[in-house]
Amino acid sequence: MATVSEPQVFLFLSQILGRNITDFSGRPVGKIVDLAANLAEPYPPVTGVLCKAPAGRTPTLISWRRITAVQDGFQVKRLLPDDFPDPARGDDELLLRETLLDKQIVDTDGAKVRRVNDLQFLKARNGLHLVHVDVGFRGLMRRVGMERALDIFLHGLFDYTLPDQFISWKFVQPLAPPDLLRLKITQSRLAQLHPADLADIIEDLDIYQRTAVFQSLDVETAAETLEETDPKIQVSLIEDLDASDASDIIEEMSLSEATDLIQDLPRDTAEDILKEMEQENAEDIKELLAHPEETAGGLMTTAFLSLLPSVTAGEAIHAVRAGAGDMDLVYYVYVTDADDRLVGVVSLRDLLTAESRRPLGEIMDTRVVAVSLDEDKDRIAGHFVKYGMMAIPVVDEENRIKGAILFKNLLDIIAPRLGQ
Repeated sequence: MATVSEPQVFLFLSQILGRNITDFSGRPVGKIVDLAANLAEPYPPVTGVLCKAPAGRTPTLISWRRITAVQDGFQVKRLLPDDFPDPARGDDELLLRETLLDKQIVDTDGAKVRRVNDLQFLKARNGLHLVHVDVGFRGLMRRVGMERALDIFLHGLFDYTLPDQFISWKFVQPLAPPDLLRLKITQSRLAQLHPADLADIIEDLDIYQRTAVFQSLDVETAAETLEETDPKIQVSLIEDLDASDASDIIEEMSLSEATDLIQDLPRDTAEDILKEMEQENAEDIKELLAHPEETAGGLMTTAFLSLLPSVTAGEAIHAVRAGAGDMDLVYYVYVTDADDRLVGVVSLRDLLTAESRRPLGEIMDTRVVAVSLDEDKDRIAGHFVKYGMMAIPVVDEENRIKGAILFKNLLDIIAPRLGQ
């Protein structure tokens, strides 16, 4: 997984146009004036680069398979006559700048929605896939080279960052003649669209493209993406990695999500990954794996915060701030005695509104609803519905707190069965 630390995952057409192309010895071949892509694919792969030679001759289309590097400039292998296909391609293969840039997008009713200001590509190893259409003002500023100046101005004057406005390519289809693009949904639903995250993209790609995309991500991004991906795809992506790389990614996931993934992996693979993990993380996961998946012990996370009643609200807030990055649960602080027995709970809201010198023992709610380690999912769901909590603590037979169940973790078990 040599490219896992590669920092730049996305590129924009505006950043690519005008870039230099050089051959393997560094000699200039020309500048990029357009990209060709196969629009028949769900996320169209770039298939060629339209290059204008320094001498000003007619632009030539260079096959993408000759591209060996995509960094500050593009580099090509030794060029052969077959590497210069006719720029007039088939129906599914079009020049992107010519076909898409500055075109209007209409919805299924023919109503005009937005103009295409830029195109966003996902870089997977040495390949590029068209994933988003940029219809925002930020995309326009990027094209004219003023994106950074705009950010400095807005942040300095208003402490505001102009957001991107993307439409996933999966919702767009070119029309013939290609002066318009059509959304595959109505304009009334446009507001519901958010930028398609990497998990959506990965799930839509075939198995080979999926692996290439995932292995091009840095560790943190890969972990975040994995948490949003279908469990079966999670397993296939992790199985394609060696144990060391897989452990680095899984350690960045939330404890509950990491445990679910380890549980779904083949036993030998799971054991190899656990051996590569930091001992404390591996032991936390092993503790959760010891409980049946659909009981409280199997659903809980141990990444929560518990403090003594004598700790003040100010000290508790500091503890939350210091540990939030490693905790799955920050909605509540559980209050325990010296033997870890659960005696109360303080919500984050109550903590923030309390005087900083007040001890938790005076703030806490002693009417704590908790479940036992072997409580089944149906009883747990009933507690969430009845008491309206965001998390429920899990205790052993002596009322010592062992973990907490987030509603999201329970929903992951129950939701697939709601339609049955």
